[in-house]
Amino acid sequence: MARRARTHMPGEAFRYMGNAQEIVGKCPVEDNFYTDIKPVREAFSTAYLAILEAIDEALINKGLHRKDLPKSVDAYRDALRKQLSVNNGKLMREFDYLYDGLHIAGYYRGLIHETNAVKDYFSAAEKFIKKLIPSG
Repeated sequence: MARRARTHMPGEAFRYMGNAQEIVGKCPVEDNFYTDIKPVREAFSTAYLAILEAIDEALINKGLHRKDLPKSVDAYRDALRKQLSVNNGKLMREFDYLYDGLHIAGYYRGLIHETNAVKDYFSAAEKFIKKLIPSG
């Protein structure tokens, strides 16, 4: 059976963030720390994917075709720099902060267990997404 290419759905970034929040909402907490890190890591991964979905949507809104979307973190940085953050270095710094926090520390290394830290990263991710997709 032939595999169909995934098409981009507007608002997908917000759906991913909702999924990430739902995942951590079900995690057990003791003394403001999550006691089961596996679903927290999954939530961080989902939140990072929300960031990438937001960038994809913003690039599509700028006229890029789905097949031309970035395929690596470096390609995402280049696309942000060239297409979305011209004269706005703050957007690049936010992306790097979210990459380091959500993807590296939160998901890949599983270093973030404290509930307020997770909430802060998720809040920063939502703000970033809203900058790229203001109508959401």
